[in-house]
Amino acid sequence: MKRNRLLFIALSSLLFAAPAVASEPEATTETPTKTETKTPRKMKHNKTADGASDVRAGADNTATNKRDREASELTADQQGNGKSDVALTAQIRRSIMKDKSLSTYAHNVKIISQNGMVTLKGPVRSDEEKKSIETKASQIAGEGKVASELDVKPKS
Repeated sequence: MKRNRLLFIALSSLLFAAPAVASEPEATTETPTKTETKTPRKMKHNKTADGASDVRAGADNTATNKRDREASELTADQQGNGKSDVALTAQIRRSIMKDKSLSTYAHNVKIISQNGMVTLKGPVRSDEEKKSIETKASQIAGEGKVASELDVKPKS
């Protein structure tokens, strides 16, 4: 009986045990083929209404990203978490979103509130949009409490 039990345990461990060494793919010294290499996309291809290919350079905001890495520059993650800052940002955002005459760019500007001070950042399509957003923010936050870093970038 003891011998049968030992045999059962030995067979069970062989049947249900994971392999001791997982097989790994063989390392190759070949250089990757052209289809295996990944290159960054630099051009965006869109079809126009007449079916022609419209090739545009992709959005390049490298300079903006470098600027925002500086310690003195406010970024969206530095938004104040106090109730008053969150409420102030939400109220300004609602006011901007309610204005359907503004472009998508204008609707997506960054609004950063810290201790009652508001910073506006991002591209807008015209000087009128820039002034409109600055006015809305000033009416809500108060005069002298809004710093505008909005950039006018008209359609090209």
